[in-house]
Amino acid sequence: MTELSATNWLTINDLTAQLGLKVSQVRRLIEEGALLASKIDGVWQVPEVFITDGAPLRELKGTVVVLRDAGFSAGESMNWLLSSEPSLGVPPIEALRAGRKAEVRRVAQALGF
Repeated sequence: MTELSATNWLTINDLTAQLGLKVSQVRRLIEEGALLASKIDGVWQVPEVFITDGAPLRELKGTVVVLRDAGFSAGESMNWLLSSEPSLGVPPIEALRAGRKAEVRRVAQALGF
């Protein structure tokens, strides 16, 4: 199970190398919600589980939009995605990676009510 403390983090420079993008392109992915980043020890970092097959997890961006619509900040969204969610039985990011996008988004949408 992925928890915040057990998460592997990638710096912007790590992501540029891994994704084959420029720094500005990685920053744009973060601004657009295709990735979420957190400042750790003064350095912006992205959880490694948000990357799959050399690209941002496709299901992440739409899920982030649902969470924003539910009133979540980027930090709150990241915490929710990486923390255990009882109604899913696993952290939401694990459910997304397992192909359970609709279920994750239903739970996320319900959080706003």
